Amino acid sequence: MRVLLVEDDPVLGPELKTELARGGYAVDLVDNGIDAEAAGYEDIYDLAVLDLGLPQRPGLEVLQNWRRRHNALPVLILTARSAWQERVDGFEAGADDYLCKPFHTEELLARMSALLRRVHQRSGSAGLEVEGLRLDEKTQSVIADGGEPVNLTGTEYRLLRYLMHNPGRVLSKLQLVEHLYDDAVENDSNVIEAYVKMLRKKIGRERIETRRGQGYVFRP
Repeated sequence: MRVLLVEDDPVLGPELKTELARGGYAVDLVDNGIDAEAAGYEDIYDLAVLDLGLPQRPGLEVLQNWRRRHNALPVLILTARSAWQERVDGFEAGADDYLCKPFHTEELLARMSALLRRVHQRSGSAGLEVEGLRLDEKTQSVIADGGEPVNLTGTEYRLLRYLMHNPGRVLSKLQLVEHLYDDAVENDSNVIEAYVKMLRKKIGRERIETRRGQGYVFRP
């Protein structure tokens, strides 16, 4: 899953990017409101983590402009402002969740996972589960049909998580690349074939269908 992280703090921004990457996300970091608003219109992000106190354009205005133009990108607000009225303003502007600074990274990751499950209308307290296949987001492992946990590599985990969030959809190689890697990573869409092959060995060939000339479909 690819995240747009909007944070202008020169220390916190890079630290959060590193922590979110460890949590299995591809992260693009933006440090001002104007660039953040433009980036939010690109159809490559699954979630935005948005600070309110931004230079050039306030985060609340960025969010309002997104929603005014019918941009449904899920948004989790980060802010040092703890007044209840400011939280209400954020939700009324279209925020999906809110986290006040200071916070623990573990809580941010948990809120992000919960928000993505809500967006894709999937339940699960400790991980993502689709028709007998369970993805443990803490250990980055998968359990098929009640069997033993199988460890995944970082890329396998990111790929499977995205597929499981989009069952039944035809996903092109380009879509998968855009949602698995950030702009700082050199990537090749042909690599996706190799990772799909490795995933099939771990969860079963029948779960990932190849559509020639189109891409892949995750079959529950």
